[in-house]
Amino acid sequence: MRVDTLTVGMFQSNAYVVSCEDTKEALLVDAGDEGDRIIQHLSDEGLQLKMIVATHGHIDHVGALGEIADALSVPVFMHEDEQPVYRSIAQQATLFGMQPPDILDIKNHLSDGDKIRFGKLTGRVIHTPGHSPGGITIVFDEDNPPKAFVGDVLFRGSIGRTDLMGASTHQMFNVLKNVFLAMPDDMVIYSGHGLETTIGLERRTNPFLLQAAGL
Repeated sequence: MRVDTLTVGMFQSNAYVVSCEDTKEALLVDAGDEGDRIIQHLSDEGLQLKMIVATHGHIDHVGALGEIADALSVPVFMHEDEQPVYRSIAQQATLFGMQPPDILDIKNHLSDGDKIRFGKLTGRVIHTPGHSPGGITIVFDEDNPPKAFVGDVLFRGSIGRTDLMGASTHQMFNVLKNVFLAMPDDMVIYSGHGLETTIGLERRTNPFLLQAAGL
């Protein structure tokens, strides 16, 4: 597996191009902005994009969905519970003085336990609400080390906001305790913003994980 991180847009969100090195088939996790740059990267690296997955529906993670999906004729996937957040994208844009992107009619819904397959790789979907109602994490257990793309649930030294539409502090701490603290220490965490980290590091140093462990 190869992971390319493109930090895009005014919110500096991470768009991840996850590819199978044997087949050159790729998954795009979170098309936040700068669709032309992401498309150019795929072309430059000789990658064939098979699908786009949105970890959640905030504008900094879905702003370029339509542009890329239309240009490359690829399907887009999202958790069904996230649709209300995604459909509020015009209101989200207004808050930041932005021009709202076009809304897609997303009919491909992911649920907890679903598998994502491309090339020779298989990812596992975990429903991880808290920052948003339909937030998901995509885990590649069989890679070495294992990897998880977590959106804005968990960051290096912090967690995502729980004061936004559909967010829940209670759900967030349940997810931290029952999902992330159950992961192995060598699990590499790719967050929606900032640098990658590992569960082992966060287990020792992240105050929110430490709090969740004590619940």
